[in-house]
Amino acid sequence: MTTTPSVAEEKPPGDLSHREVLVIMSGLMMAMFLAALDQTIVASAIRVVADDLNGLSLQAWATTAYLITATITTPLYGKLSDLYGRKPLLMIAMTIFLIGSALSGLSTSMYELAAYRAIQGLGAGGLFSLVLAIIGDLVSPRERARYQGYFLAVFGTSSVLGPVVGGFFAGSGEILGITGWRWVFLVNVPVGLAAIAVVIKVLHLPITVRRKHRIDWMGALALVVGLVPLLVVAEQGRGWGWTSARSLTLIIVGVAGLVAFVLAERRMGDDALIPLKHFRDRTFSVANGVGFIMGMGMFGGLAALPLYLQIVKGASPTAAGLMLIPMTLGLMSGSVISGQWIARTGRYKIFPVTGAALMVVALLLFSRIGVDTPLWQTGIYMVLFGLGLGFNMQTLTLAVQSSLPPQDMGVATSSATFFRQMGGTLGTAVFLSILFSTVGDRISNAFRVIAPTPEFQAALADPAVRANPANGTVLGALQNGTGVGGISIDDSSFINLLDPRLARPFLTGFSQSMDTVFLVAAAVVAIGFVVVLFLKEIPLSNRSGLAAQREQREAAAAAGVVVGD
Repeated sequence: MTTTPSVAEEKPPGDLSHREVLVIMSGLMMAMFLAALDQTIVASAIRVVADDLNGLSLQAWATTAYLITATITTPLYGKLSDLYGRKPLLMIAMTIFLIGSALSGLSTSMYELAAYRAIQGLGAGGLFSLVLAIIGDLVSPRERARYQGYFLAVFGTSSVLGPVVGGFFAGSGEILGITGWRWVFLVNVPVGLAAIAVVIKVLHLPITVRRKHRIDWMGALALVVGLVPLLVVAEQGRGWGWTSARSLTLIIVGVAGLVAFVLAERRMGDDALIPLKHFRDRTFSVANGVGFIMGMGMFGGLAALPLYLQIVKGASPTAAGLMLIPMTLGLMSGSVISGQWIARTGRYKIFPVTGAALMVVALLLFSRIGVDTPLWQTGIYMVLFGLGLGFNMQTLTLAVQSSLPPQDMGVATSSATFFRQMGGTLGTAVFLSILFSTVGDRISNAFRVIAPTPEFQAALADPAVRANPANGTVLGALQNGTGVGGISIDDSSFINLLDPRLARPFLTGFSQSMDTVFLVAAAVVAIGFVVVLFLKEIPLSNRSGLAAQREQREAAAAAGVVVGD
């Protein structure tokens, strides 16, 4: 009786057909969809979650805990997957993520939710980097951009679906006898189990050739000591005060931890989590540097844009997610265009250069939007911004992957993800700090200009306006002589309930502060544009990572060199 050979037996790994790669990608995309969706689905539901768990003041920690563990574990997964294989590490990451998701859905307090979200992050840190590293193993660099475009499509789709799905679950009383918001986390379980089943069935990678190595425990510990305090300050510093004793103490501890990390990496040499020798490669260092800068600018725009749609335009979180569809279309178009071009020509530098330029132009255009700017006009700017992102994200990862030997694919991919995530975290903290530190003065200035206008005065004299309790906060502040500057904007939901004439100064103030954020983000991305000009373009190979490793082993064997232990 004859049997049909499996994919792994039919041909050497790394020589897979397009159809076989797509089958494998089905499981990998499900895994990435989980991690990408979780970044946005929680945002639109967190206020409902916090209210139900009586912990509104603690809601930020549910996000911070996830971010910290996901960021820290990214380089750990990359290095360990180079040593012990991608598939085992991916299965571990997915399992941890699902355990954290299930526990998060069962939380009874915000403290529990923060702890369980941290467990989720421990798994999520491996999903992004390992999925892209596996594609790097299976597909040649010239073809890789085309396949990575599928993952950017998943990322873009999740950015739109996340707020919509999160808003749906948060707004539902009960689903199958379970409180609606809990499905924000529990929905990951069936999708994740299906992804694990697909990965087990279709992903066949060769056993990793072991080499003598040491585990960089000191580097891992120093990285934790360095990043945890800095990430906490980035997320909480605006509330604490950037120069408060708590913030300064954490900054000092974090800097000391990063210095210790660099010293540990120097001592470990090739066994380091991120070997310092890689930074002597211009492509590796410039691409990661640009990724860090673009991460700052990208998340600056992504942080302010939904706030503009929700506060200034009065959209719900769900509607704001749908309004971001033009940016998603631009992102997907950029990834497809760049992927096809790179596959045909093997050239990629033109895309991060062009992408950075498009992002600068889009952010400058965003800095000119206001209360009365039509949504169709903002949508055009979103397409430009998304197109710039699509040109940048996959090509920078591809550049980093191509700069290192194939056996370091995990380190290369995780470093690209790590630096982009760190830039995004810093950018979000800085730009939100700019927004909320300037908005009070901008609202006061707008009030001084708008208050004397006939429209505003007519609103003050309108009996219907005075009878509406929603206007009481503003009317009371004006009557007491304290002015609108004394009104807390920590919860901006009251603005959308005001009479439009009374709301105008608030909307104008927020819009002007967001314009400042977009302008500063444009300046940051412009720096990235200058830096990316120094990117050295490496000719892209037609061999996948696994095929290249196999050829290296065969060449070493022919020369009588023993590879591995």
